[in-house]
Amino acid sequence: MDPSDLVVIFCTVPAAESEAMARALVEGRYVACVNVVPVHSYYRWNGVFCSEPEHLLIAKTKKTMTEAVIATIKSLHSYEVPEIITVPVIAGYAPYLAWVQGETKDEV
Repeated sequence: MDPSDLVVIFCTVPAAESEAMARALVEGRYVACVNVVPVHSYYRWNGVFCSEPEHLLIAKTKKTMTEAVIATIKSLHSYEVPEIITVPVIAGYAPYLAWVQGETKDEV
């Protein structure tokens, strides 16, 4: 099992959207797991300083599922430009990485 076949995708969402988005990603087998963490985000949008409570989604999936995950997030997200960042997995606990492989679709 090559860890570089996997990625972690980070996305912030309004708290009210996090459960539905996590459920859609897992039930669709686009990701093996989503951790949901409450955060408070500070940013500038359209020239205005913003301070918002959000949830950070941390999703584990195969690299080949990246585009499907992004498309699913975009279809469910209320933001015009949602944060979606993909980070490669370079190493990890082999049994867990194998579980991620087994829980996600082989193809879109």
